Amino acid sequence: MRTRTWHVVAALVAGFMTTSLAACEEDETGKDGFTVGLLLPSRTVPRWERSDRPLVEKRLKQLCPHCTLEYANAQNDAMRQRQQMSSMITKGVRVLILDATDTRALRSSIQEAHEAGVPVVAYDRLADGPISGYVSFDGAQVGRLQGEALLKAMGDKANGGNVVMMNGDPTSPNAAWFRGGALSVVSGKVKIGRSYDTQGWSTDSAHANMSAAMAALGPDRIDGVLAANDAIAAGVISALKSGRVRELPPVTGQDADLDAVQRIVRGEQYMTVYKPFKAEADAAVAMAVALGRGEDLREIATTTTNSPTTRHIPSVLLTPRAVTVDKIKPTLLKDGVYSVDQICTTELRPACEKAGLIRLQDE
Repeated sequence: MRTRTWHVVAALVAGFMTTSLAACEEDETGKDGFTVGLLLPSRTVPRWERSDRPLVEKRLKQLCPHCTLEYANAQNDAMRQRQQMSSMITKGVRVLILDATDTRALRSSIQEAHEAGVPVVAYDRLADGPISGYVSFDGAQVGRLQGEALLKAMGDKANGGNVVMMNGDPTSPNAAWFRGGALSVVSGKVKIGRSYDTQGWSTDSAHANMSAAMAALGPDRIDGVLAANDAIAAGVISALKSGRVRELPPVTGQDADLDAVQRIVRGEQYMTVYKPFKAEADAAVAMAVALGRGEDLREIATTTTNSPTTRHIPSVLLTPRAVTVDKIKPTLLKDGVYSVDQICTTELRPACEKAGLIRLQDE
């Protein structure tokens, strides 16, 4: 009888301990674990899927092991992104990281999130509405780096030469930011022969616009192209080649896409702007986790930003870097963005040797 009683008591104690441990684990998870929504704008620009998404996922697991990530890509469709955002709010995400496809079109969705108690961190571009935090790079500096590099590459032609401006998507506030920074450097020094906005940052649209510029100005009377990013630069260079331009003018870019870096090695694109995506993703996740835990952003934010609708948004604005062929090694290779093998394909190995990225005689 005593033995049986002991077994019963032991079983009850074991059950109680198991239940208590489960409850503690559940309480801990409930306190520290929640869902973060990540909404990215497109697949047109390679960085979103190749860099930003995996970097956000990795950093979230490091800062909040019990947190989960809900992900959606709008594929350049503002209505789709609004639906994705509403779906995440309905599912109960605690905080959102949003790179808005159309910053004005998403204003009502951001208001919906605010009313539901879901803070929104604007990622890479500032959106209208009650944003709780903002992480990006200094867009004016991006444009200045592009303008300075272009003038340097143009040499004597920088004094009165013809430049085609291939701007970004007009719905993105970043596009105007980049353009303003570039114009602050090149205005009064070169002639802006043609200027185009590139819907959706599309390579195809850039190709069409560059073809129109060549038809208007003459293919051999374009001394430089201020392309807002690498996807646009790809369309520009494709159009120049299709137009049988004998000597490609210097073309700028942004985002340090792998194919752009290879074009730089090949001598087709003059430069790109490297924006350390890891630092951007880390800052955005730090903000999201702090907001999800109900913490203040003052220890994370280094400045504040005003949008058309909201003032004093806690912000982190990071520093971009210009990358020409001689800067690939101390930037992209040093930071581990790409390996030599990724950049230097078989076809590019002679050019990589010339650029000092490899030594063929040692292979």
